[in-house]
Amino acid sequence: MKRAIALIDVNNFYASCERVFNPALKDRVVVVLSNNDGCVVARSAEAKALGIKMGVPWFQLKDEARRYKILALSSNYALYADMSNRVMKIISQYAPTQEVYSIDESFLDLTGMPGRHADIAQKMRGQIRQWTGLPVCVGIGPSKTLAKLANHTAKKKLLDDSGVCDFNALPVEQLDATMARIEVGEIWGVGRKLSAKLIDLGIKTALDLRRQDPEHMRQQFSVVMEKTVRELQGHACMELEEVVPDKQQIISSRSFGYPVEDQQSIAEAISLYVSRAAEKLRAQQGYASTLHVFIHTSPFGDGPKYSNSLTVPLPSPTDDTMQLIGVALWILKRIYKPGFRYQKAGVMLGEIVPVGGQQNDLFGFTAEVEKSARLMAALDSVNRKMGKGALRSASLGYRAPWAMKQETKSPAYTTDWGGIIRST
Repeated sequence: MKRAIALIDVNNFYASCERVFNPALKDRVVVVLSNNDGCVVARSAEAKALGIKMGVPWFQLKDEARRYKILALSSNYALYADMSNRVMKIISQYAPTQEVYSIDESFLDLTGMPGRHADIAQKMRGQIRQWTGLPVCVGIGPSKTLAKLANHTAKKKLLDDSGVCDFNALPVEQLDATMARIEVGEIWGVGRKLSAKLIDLGIKTALDLRRQDPEHMRQQFSVVMEKTVRELQGHACMELEEVVPDKQQIISSRSFGYPVEDQQSIAEAISLYVSRAAEKLRAQQGYASTLHVFIHTSPFGDGPKYSNSLTVPLPSPTDDTMQLIGVALWILKRIYKPGFRYQKAGVMLGEIVPVGGQQNDLFGFTAEVEKSARLMAALDSVNRKMGKGALRSASLGYRAPWAMKQETKSPAYTTDWGGIIRST
């Protein structure tokens, strides 16, 4: 039986989420900005049509913003995460095997499902649109790489404007003609540098790469390239991951909304970042063995520059927020220097081991492991019920003078009672 892997992708996800709750944004040129409203991280179709690039600093678009009436919105991650969860739950109803690949993409194994797979995809698109208001495209193929390309074909309307493309249902001649229209750089896993090397070898399209000998490409590049070629030829080399693998490192960092000079404000920010990282650590049932802290000034401008970081091995692996904050603040005292305007700080939990797999230290943190576990369980339980940050360490402070700049953030329409739309 031929494999049928579907990739469901929400079109222009961030911008589409904003439009669901603000219809006035329809047909407007919309960009969503990164933390502190710095760079463009998402674009509406209209913004893409103007040639606005991902990652471009917002201040560089001021002239274009006035000329084309570009609307810039601050990132609203609470809204995007909630809308993503709703979409993924709908998708999960259509097949037993699902891999949530990213916030706006999901793989689904339709192999053996009764009926035309394109019809299933259309039904799925309709339900997602009706229940969430979000537009999606679906690509179907015998491998994940081909499903990605089929999704690209549907999104770019290379065959039709139905929003669904099933490579499995295309005649060989039509499939070849379609792949000949797709640049090699559009293939999943082929980045800018790699595509340049392939083009130098005369491999310019997806069809060109599909026709290569897999073993020869492995010798020329790597085993990853061999798998890509085999996937393009219809051989599934990458299975769906139903369980997301645990992270080996957890990073939490932010740029400050405004330059920060005093150590206390940076300490509050570091405490918050440790708290968020520790929550993620406990969610994957892991213990951290090392803690890394960094601070630095802005690399731009004429002011004095300074950056420093330090990694400390923990006496015993832990997931205790209070213990980790204590170590982080100890590190901060050793890397902080007065007289500088700091622009960013962050922490990284490293060498993560599963709970129960850690090597305990008789003279370390483990004397009150059970007490710590009960305290962290209570902390997480309260924050789940009462809202993030309802219960927290005093070292986080309350004023947050370093907080992110989000001047044009939309309400949390779906996760905050105060953000619910009211009729007028």
